[in-house]
Amino acid sequence: MRGCLLAVSVLISMVVWAETAPAPPAVPQSLAEAKAQREQAASLRDQAERQRQADQERCYSKFLLNDCLAAAKKRYTETILAARKLDQPARDFEREARRQEVAAKEAQRANELPLREAEQKEQGERYRAEQAAKAAEREQRLAEKARKAEQGRQKRAADEARRQEKLDRRARQDAEREAKKANTEPVKDTAGGAH
Repeated sequence: MRGCLLAVSVLISMVVWAETAPAPPAVPQSLAEAKAQREQAASLRDQAERQRQADQERCYSKFLLNDCLAAAKKRYTETILAARKLDQPARDFEREARRQEVAAKEAQRANELPLREAEQKEQGERYRAEQAAKAAEREQRLAEKARKAEQGRQKRAADEARRQEKLDRRARQDAEREAKKANTEPVKDTAGGAH
């Protein structure tokens, strides 16, 4: 009889526990659901804190202080555990979503690597070609500058040669005039008369 009674009481307690045990929280299916579930868990924690403070204040006015505080602590612990159970699947979902996002980005980066390498190679070749063109242009400008400088020197030398020739011609003409003048002038006698 005792065995039957014990079995019936265990069976009843299992049925009662099954009815009162909270269902496991739903696993979120999107980041929005996970965020909402985490916010709900945070709200439960905040509510548990507020309730614990209110219970403690109420308990200090009662005669059976320790029983009241123990009951308040038990309610607080149950609420915190419920909040954790609600929060954990949401955190796990968010962590897995981030992990998948990182894996997707790495896969995309790996797929784009040959394209990026080709673009970098093309950019390098284009840069080298531009630099070579600029160097050639610079050399051409320097050569043009040197050519113009040489032309300027030749022109100055030609101008100087013409000027010198002109001066020489003028000096010859002056000398010829002086010589003519000297030949056409009567010779003056220092003794006082012309011959």
